[in-house]
Amino acid sequence: MTTASAIARGAAAGIVVGISGASGTLIGVRLLEALRTLGVTAYLVMTSTARRVAEHELARPAAAIAGLATRDFAPDDLTAPIASGSFPTRGMIVAPCSMKTLAGIASGYSDNLLLRAADVCLKERRPLVLITREAPLSLIHIENMRRVARAGGIVLPAVLTTYSGATDLDSMIGHIVGRALDLAGVDNDLYHRWG
Repeated sequence: MTTASAIARGAAAGIVVGISGASGTLIGVRLLEALRTLGVTAYLVMTSTARRVAEHELARPAAAIAGLATRDFAPDDLTAPIASGSFPTRGMIVAPCSMKTLAGIASGYSDNLLLRAADVCLKERRPLVLITREAPLSLIHIENMRRVARAGGIVLPAVLTTYSGATDLDSMIGHIVGRALDLAGVDNDLYHRWG
């Protein structure tokens, strides 16, 4: 396969969506909804803790969230296609990304499918965007963010913004999701751009 055809095949491939056990499951849900609206294939992996947090925060069963994805994988299924670099994807967005998940990615500790899929993106030089959720940050968190960034990942903290005129939570989450999609190379109009 030529480099041009490999690039074209990757561009037509889907996005891996990881949802970890941090607070902020709504960000991952909005990301899945956006990908569905944009007609982009979404490969979902939710950790077991993410499933419990989703049910607590959103009062929705995890199965309903999984239904938003094109394909859903169990977190312990290390035979899933997204665990291999030979399976073409456009990259991965972890929304939200807990500090535990960040630490696993930073150290290359791929003991579940979410971590392995992120590791694949780093080794294959595909976009990996982590929408981190924690405050305040310890030096360990900051060092793990630095390690991921140096390895080629992008750390996108879930920071609320008002410069775009957003005044409600829904618009602010749309801004975060839109920025994550931009960073993963997916065109969208989920937020008001400066200028």
